Amino acid sequence: MKRIILEHRQVDLILTRICHQLVEEHGDFSNTAILSLQPKGTPFGKALATRLEHIFNIKATYGELDTTFHRDDFRRSDKLLIPNEVNIDFDIENKRIILVDDVLYTGRSIRAALDAVNDYGRPASVDLVTLINRKYKREVPIQPDYVGEHIDSRTDDYVKVEWEKANCKVWIITDTNK
Repeated sequence: MKRIILEHRQVDLILTRICHQLVEEHGDFSNTAILSLQPKGTPFGKALATRLEHIFNIKATYGELDTTFHRDDFRRSDKLLIPNEVNIDFDIENKRIILVDDVLYTGRSIRAALDAVNDYGRPASVDLVTLINRKYKREVPIQPDYVGEHIDSRTDDYVKVEWEKANCKVWIITDTNK
């Protein structure tokens, strides 16, 4: 079973709301950078950066972070891991970092991202932005600072975020065979 939980209009409003919240907290972004988690957080991070420029004329420092070799399940399977390209062309040291990911579930990806960020320097602070916060089944004590939508879901549900250019839809997929 597959059902939409967010349509394009709702995501559009969420982007605008989160941008206002970020500007309220980070001002002109002079000492702030956005880091999107690859690959799934990248479209959301780019959309936030574009919206910040459109609404507030803020050209945010933007980068993309790969966490492949920082994951706790690294080397636990025979599957070949292919990392994404890291795109960080700025100094992280003493910057306020905004980590961006599409879905927060167990928190393990964010834990890996925090380890990866520290490989590039020691930030002044790290905030977490997520489009979807799956509130249950957290395995590490990580909570988002900015959330598009909180959802309750079953453990065997899957949340899929689909970006088509600037349009986004979010689906929850339930396996009815279980």
